[in-house]
Amino acid sequence: MKIAWIRHGSTSWNKEKRAQGGSDIPLDDEGNEQAALLSTRLGKESWDVLYSSPLKRAVQTAQAAAEELNVTIHLDERLQEVGGGQIEGTTESERIEKWGEGWRDLDLGREPEEDVLKRCRSFIDDLRAEHQGKQILVVSHGGIISQMLHVLDPSHVNEETMKNTSISEVVLRDNQWSCERFNCTRHLDM
Repeated sequence: MKIAWIRHGSTSWNKEKRAQGGSDIPLDDEGNEQAALLSTRLGKESWDVLYSSPLKRAVQTAQAAAEELNVTIHLDERLQEVGGGQIEGTTESERIEKWGEGWRDLDLGREPEEDVLKRCRSFIDDLRAEHQGKQILVVSHGGIISQMLHVLDPSHVNEETMKNTSISEVVLRDNQWSCERFNCTRHLDM
């Protein structure tokens, strides 16, 4: 079984460095171009199933791939970005101005990590039960992908920001996950 975790394409909020969380922000022009380049790359590979977060930026990225691969998109709410609570729509400087340097230590309604991991583990368990031996694409968000990769293969995953339309592949062999490609965007250089 192989899962390719794909971060959605670029949005205007990405460029402004605004926390998106569960806010439903669409791709910008660059994000649409990135999704097209990604779909061309994926079209040269073999994939069986495509899942996506239901947020616009992920769905728009998944649609380009679905058309290229002639597959159906399965929307799954468990793939939505980590809920940002009151910080959604704000930049780092706005957060510091509003709540001070220690804003990360405040209860601002952000989704707890335990809840994020619970929903992601549930998603992985369902994939394993329903799609054993398949090649699966999952279009989601940087926060979710980073946390899932650290859970699946912490020894091979770096602490870096996931790039827009990056592909990170994990393979399940002998009941052990291994990250074999991490945060790869070579399709954007073609």
